[in-house]
Amino acid sequence: MSSSLERYTDRFEQYADRHPRVIDVALAAGLMGSATLGSSITLPGVVPPDHDSAGTVLMGVSCLALLRYRKYPRITVVVITVCTVIAVDLGYLVTPLLLAPVMAALYWLAVFCDRKTTRIYGGTVMVALTAGSVMSSSLGSHSLLLRTIGPIFWLMLPIAVGNMTRLRRAYLAAVQARAEHAERTREEEARLRVTEERMRIARELHDVVAHHLALANAQAGTAAHLARSNPEQSRKILTDLTGTTSSALRELKATLGLLRQNDDPASPSLEPAPGLHCLPDLVAACASAGVAVSVTTEGVPRPLPPGVDLTAFRIVQEALTNVTKHAAAERAHVRLGYADSRLLITVTNDGPAAVAVGANASTAAPGRGFGVMGMHERARSIGGELRAGPRAGGGFEVTTALPLQPLMTAAEGAAGDTGAAGMAEVAGVAAVAGEAGVAVEASDTSTSVEGHKP
Repeated sequence: MSSSLERYTDRFEQYADRHPRVIDVALAAGLMGSATLGSSITLPGVVPPDHDSAGTVLMGVSCLALLRYRKYPRITVVVITVCTVIAVDLGYLVTPLLLAPVMAALYWLAVFCDRKTTRIYGGTVMVALTAGSVMSSSLGSHSLLLRTIGPIFWLMLPIAVGNMTRLRRAYLAAVQARAEHAERTREEEARLRVTEERMRIARELHDVVAHHLALANAQAGTAAHLARSNPEQSRKILTDLTGTTSSALRELKATLGLLRQNDDPASPSLEPAPGLHCLPDLVAACASAGVAVSVTTEGVPRPLPPGVDLTAFRIVQEALTNVTKHAAAERAHVRLGYADSRLLITVTNDGPAAVAVGANASTAAPGRGFGVMGMHERARSIGGELRAGPRAGGGFEVTTALPLQPLMTAAEGAAGDTGAAGMAEVAGVAAVAGEAGVAVEASDTSTSVEGHKP
């Protein structure tokens, strides 16, 4: 029942908002009839006032003043109260019908004005009409209590209902404002997520394309240089070039497949993201491109969170790509330092200082590339830090510190197995790289994988 009443009330309010003048005229006409009927009611044994025309005029003025309640609610209350007090002093009986214009004015005053204004004007109206009712002769011999309680009750009722209406409108406005704010916030958050995802995809594509194309270009140049003097080595480099291009195609397919993947559980799974376990393949590829890379591990290697593992590999990959593309260097060194809470990565090369600065494409020549910028963004995305710049003695150095998030105890066993499998894979790939001209060195405190320039 209450829901039906609220539905009809909402419909009436919507119609009133669309056609306010029609509602105001209908309200004034209805109150005019009510007040006219009320002015004709008298108590038994009480002589009715002989001012019928005066009462009609006063009630007419009251109802006409009510037409301006939307713009001037305070003035409307004052005018209607004065007219009603005069009517009561003339001897008209104080009834709800006679008080109907005042009650309507008080209701709209409570709706449109604040609580302080409503209390002041409402209290003044009640005092004035109660005093007029006490001094009026229209109630005959009725007690003082009956003369006061009636007007006070009938005048407090519209004030209470008006306050409830004002609070309800304020609540609905607040709910609508919150909904609009939530909608705007949701749209802004969606745009922000789209921007972040676009930047992440751009970094991934840059790392994949720039690295593999740089290696392919270096391998092709080296093979062309050795084609006459060492054809056997040239054929081997061309074989490595095939592997480089195949790896580029695989990573591009994985990246594009991630963009096309939907939430269908039957959709094919994607290949795992690369990590530091792919470092031997990266070293072998650089070796075939003419840059000997040695890898040293300090501390106890441990399983890394997927985000940290991918970031570490991409930073090393980009740094070695810059060495292959820009630096006139024959050797590069990668140092992995496992501390208690951070992974320290240092990539250096032995090129001359003037050329080494060129390895930082975004620093040496702004606008030429986004390699170092992407490394900075990757490090910051997981709470790490990165520095890149020329070394004092020549060459270029990239240093980054990435946070190591603690792994859960329940996963330590599985993580240890994964780490052992990763080390075994590193050893196996290093052995294959040794057959292709890549030397592998090991010691008790560090592991060194060095790719020799062909």
